[in-house]
Amino acid sequence: MVEFKAIVNDVKTGRSYNVAVSGHHANSLIGKNIGEIVDGIFVGLPGYKLKITGGSDGNGTPMRGDLPGNKRRKLLLSESTGFHPVYDGERKRVAIRGSTISASIVQVNMAIAEYGPKSVEESFAPEAPAENQ
Repeated sequence: MVEFKAIVNDVKTGRSYNVAVSGHHANSLIGKNIGEIVDGIFVGLPGYKLKITGGSDGNGTPMRGDLPGNKRRKLLLSESTGFHPVYDGERKRVAIRGSTISASIVQVNMAIAEYGPKSVEESFAPEAPAENQ
């Protein structure tokens, strides 16, 4: 069974929420690409629309939106996603993962594109345990 950590960014407040996604919700995210809009029901936000903005695999290799597929590749990069040079003109060959979500992806980053009826804090607030009387 596939399991993802979904990092949902609320663009209005600037807060991010870490949500575990497993089961059939995680399986339905497989095959989606960076930039696609998905339903918020996958992460427990019914009525919301979320845009996939990136992610990483178990080794921490980042996904890149302009690289098709889901495999890891080594690319020669100057300053961009996946590499930040120390000095001007530096380039380096680094491992980058493609833009398609697969079973090897561990973290999926998402941003809220359309808001739903319920606030984000209400949806992700930890429920207080009921007192036994």
